[in-house]
Amino acid sequence: MQNSLKRMWALLGMLAAFAAVLAAQATAAHKAVTIVIWTDSDRAAAVTKVAGDWAATNGATIKVVTKNFGDIRDNLGTVAAADAPDVITAAHDWTGQLAANGLVQPLYPSAAVKKQFPTYTLNAFSYGTAVKKLYGIPAAVENIGLVVNTKLAKAPKTFAQLESEALAQKKKAHLSFGIAVQQGSGGDAYHMYPFFSGLGGYIFGVNHAGNLDPSDIGVASPTLLKNAGLINKWNKEGLINSKVDGATAQNAFLKGQAAFWITGPWNADTLKKSGLSFKVMQVPAIVKPSVPFLGVQGFMVTKYAETHGVGSAATDLVTNFFASASAQTQLAAANGRPPANITARSSDPVLAQFSAASKGGVPMPNIPQMNSVWGDLGQAWVKSTKGSGATPAAVAFKTAARAIANKIG
Repeated sequence: MQNSLKRMWALLGMLAAFAAVLAAQATAAHKAVTIVIWTDSDRAAAVTKVAGDWAATNGATIKVVTKNFGDIRDNLGTVAAADAPDVITAAHDWTGQLAANGLVQPLYPSAAVKKQFPTYTLNAFSYGTAVKKLYGIPAAVENIGLVVNTKLAKAPKTFAQLESEALAQKKKAHLSFGIAVQQGSGGDAYHMYPFFSGLGGYIFGVNHAGNLDPSDIGVASPTLLKNAGLINKWNKEGLINSKVDGATAQNAFLKGQAAFWITGPWNADTLKKSGLSFKVMQVPAIVKPSVPFLGVQGFMVTKYAETHGVGSAATDLVTNFFASASAQTQLAAANGRPPANITARSSDPVLAQFSAASKGGVPMPNIPQMNSVWGDLGQAWVKSTKGSGATPAAVAFKTAARAIANKIG
């Protein structure tokens, strides 16, 4: 009996020692984890701080690499594995391209985490033809709005009122345009989207499965073509002028020349420092609601996280920590964008106005075929609103629709 007890205690001691060794090895391995994050300069400081808080309590190391925002997407497909990131800051409309190329991993957050986000923000980061999977955790939302200099004009309740007041200020200030909305020679389908949606245009329809249908292209929809004469009218009277680029639009508004400026929350600080009296609102309905595109930004885990042996740690950082209200509140404060998490708070009143201007907005399509849309749709606006010698709008948008369809195939 006594010998049996001795053997049992000896065995328990061995097991305890073995467990201690395993725990020590696991702790050492966890402490050795280094997660590389690619982000842009606007978010680098906030991402470093927030990710560092997670790292400090998880015995890990964070390395933040700053890149131009668009380069994050483009470089991810060409970077050597040894230099690749484990986590990226991303725009939701990259999802289809990155997922289709196998560059990002699907995420499976808990139901409790998903409840903290509006459905459209999760859908924006979801992709799949048969079964949709979530590939990103939303962190911020953005959209453009109509900024009104309230000392030069009243906040318009109708598009007719907007048109009338914009043209009156155009004449008074001797401008070549009434509404300061950027295009330039390259076009800007994003900033022109409220006019596009207000005239009855759409990018892609939706099939019976609820997925975007790239065969249903609404760039020259019957409703838009029916109302295309309005674009010709705006061009003739100079309400919109495609020669206006971003700098021209901003300067005209800030100098008190233009009464109306279409821009987004990235200019919130500029507006607050301007000394102008202003209000942000949605563009009034034309024949349909003039809703903006909605952009959702967030974080994705790349395929390289598993290659680097940090897959589970990177997933925890993104799906649990970056998703939290506290993390998103900090990110929003540094990023100048409203947080995606509905329990996070932004105390910025200008951001709140931009958020209100998002009502009914359309998330930018996240399927790869969207890459075939931007250029031609932007050029349809450029050609039809360039002033003298402009292409009739119906012709410009029909031409764009055909070109897009040919590119998509």
